Amino acid sequence: MTAAESSADRKRALTATGDDLAALIHHHSTDVLLALLDNPSLDETQLCLLLDRKDLPLEVLAEVAARKNLLKNYRVKRALAFHPHTPRLVSMRLIRDLYLMDLAQLALAVGAQPELKRMAEGQLLARLTQLPLGQKITLARRGPGRVAGALLAEGHPQILSVVLDNAYLTEAQVLKALAREKLSPAVSHAIAQHRRWSCVYNVRLALIRTPGTTLATILAFLPELNASDLRDLSAPGIVSEPLRKYLQAELDRRSDTSI
Repeated sequence: MTAAESSADRKRALTATGDDLAALIHHHSTDVLLALLDNPSLDETQLCLLLDRKDLPLEVLAEVAARKNLLKNYRVKRALAFHPHTPRLVSMRLIRDLYLMDLAQLALAVGAQPELKRMAEGQLLARLTQLPLGQKITLARRGPGRVAGALLAEGHPQILSVVLDNAYLTEAQVLKALAREKLSPAVSHAIAQHRRWSCVYNVRLALIRTPGTTLATILAFLPELNASDLRDLSAPGIVSEPLRKYLQAELDRRSDTSI
C-alpha cells in the first residue's frame, strides 16, 4: 500500500460509517486503527470487535487504555484486560474492576500471563468473605484451584457437595485445607468419603493426621499404608495416643505375619 493510499484510509477512518467502518476494523495499518478511535460513529460493539483482534498493534491497545472515556464502558474494559498483548501494568490495573466470573475466567485462561492469572485469583480470594452463598457455590463448581481450596477449607455443607468435584482443585490444595488448624470435621469427612480424593495416598496420610477424621476411616486406610509411613505416624506426638496404639498394632501385625 502506498503512502497516499494509507493517508486516504486514515481520513476515511475518521468519518466512516456502516459497512465501511466495519471493514476498517480489520485494517492492517496502525495509523488507520488509531484514527478509528476518533471516529464518533465507532460504538461499543465495534470497539469490542476491534479489541477481539489478537494481532492488534500494541499502540492501539495502549491508546484505548489511555482514554478514560472508553474505559467507562465495562465491555471495553473487560476486552482490554483479556487481550494477550495489553501492557502488563494496564492489565493489572483493569483486573481490579472485573466482575466475579470474569476474574474466574481470566484466572483459568490458557493464554493469559501467569502473573495476571495469579492476580485474578488473588482478587477472588480477597472477595470470598463478602460473597453470598450462591456465588460461592458457583466458584466452588468451576473456579480456579486456589479459590476452590479456600472454599473447601470453609467447610460449608452446600459447598463441600460440589467443590471436591472441581476439575481445577489440586492435591496440593486439598492437603493445604487438611493442614489447617480448627478444620471443621465436615471437611475431613467429605474428603474421606469422596470417590477421587479418598483414594489419593498422600490425602489418606493427611486424613490420618487430621483430628476430625473418624476412627473407622483411619482403620480402613491402615492396611494400605507403607510400613515406613506407619512408623513415622506412630512416632510420639504425631497423632493422638489412642490412635497411635492402633498404628503400632498394625505394625506389630505385619511383623508377626512376616515371621
